[in-house]
Amino acid sequence: MIPRRFLAVLAVAGTIVLFAACEPERVVIETGPAGFAGRHVGYSWSGEARGTAFEDAGAYIETVLELDEDANILSASMRYWQRVDGFWTTRQSGNALVTVDFSVDPTPATLSSPFVPGDSMFSIYTVNLMSLYAVAVDEDGTAAVTVVEPLTRYRFEMKFPPGFDYRVQMNELTLGSGLVVPTVRTAGGAFLSPESWDELADRHIFDLHMYSHVLNDVGVFADIDGRSSVRNFLSSMGVGFDGDRPVAMALQYGYFGIGGWKGNYDAIATYLVGRNARTLTSLVDWSPERYRAAINDLNQFGVDVPTGATRTVQDSADGISGATVRMSRESTSYQRALVDAGILSEDDVIVGRF
Repeated sequence: MIPRRFLAVLAVAGTIVLFAACEPERVVIETGPAGFAGRHVGYSWSGEARGTAFEDAGAYIETVLELDEDANILSASMRYWQRVDGFWTTRQSGNALVTVDFSVDPTPATLSSPFVPGDSMFSIYTVNLMSLYAVAVDEDGTAAVTVVEPLTRYRFEMKFPPGFDYRVQMNELTLGSGLVVPTVRTAGGAFLSPESWDELADRHIFDLHMYSHVLNDVGVFADIDGRSSVRNFLSSMGVGFDGDRPVAMALQYGYFGIGGWKGNYDAIATYLVGRNARTLTSLVDWSPERYRAAINDLNQFGVDVPTGATRTVQDSADGISGATVRMSRESTSYQRALVDAGILSEDDVIVGRF
């Protein structure tokens, strides 16, 4: 039983469905017939470069294209399937189970080896935390916020007590102020990996780095920056105010920026529709030397990487194909759909690191 001091938000009509009951059907990849009209499916899967068979993979990306006779892309979709706790679900499902305990005062994670998480107000169960935010207001006026900061990949938490002056600007909520607390690491491989939080003590969440604009270029925080008030920051997430006091609100969550994994893959689909698949034979421009040098004799990218090459095709600042994801594995899935359509052969496919 969840204690009364916890507020829980559930996805649909009081019930959250995180996982599919069984694995979705995987379509057999075959070379398509003459002509291009029809539905064509392609896959990229985890462990492929290490010899893992498709049917044994615990995660895979599925691209579905609808082409006309001339190979114009009429519709497109991309889904990232993964097995979690014995069930299959999509990474971009967006469903989460989130609770908050207002009695907890957040404390920072210890940047040591091994990593030691701090105390968190929030308990979050979801497939992927990228771009997630959550907010709640207790009956006594206490406001609690968590934002998965994209550059450090930590949950930054804020607890505003009754009587807090919400006219304070966001640039005053620096990591050194104690008002913003990095509590839990959500993933490895972060762009920013400080050895001490003191390195970022004079920075606020919208100005940790020149790439912090991924937080507020678009989406929920599009009108928020360091000069915005904390009130405006909370309001952007749906918090109402009665005078200077936030109104009690059950916990709500969402995804900032382009919208997490769903937003990324929707952006790829939008990019593809209307293009010709015979012209667009990859989601990645493989011409830069740093990419070409990382493709081995088996057409695998990022596996055998010489000095000066790169293991990852990613551009979180400017986007590739309209998205901010690691694109080599997505491109493999897309190319396999073109194999299914008869536009490419399997020998043309560059197997991205998954």
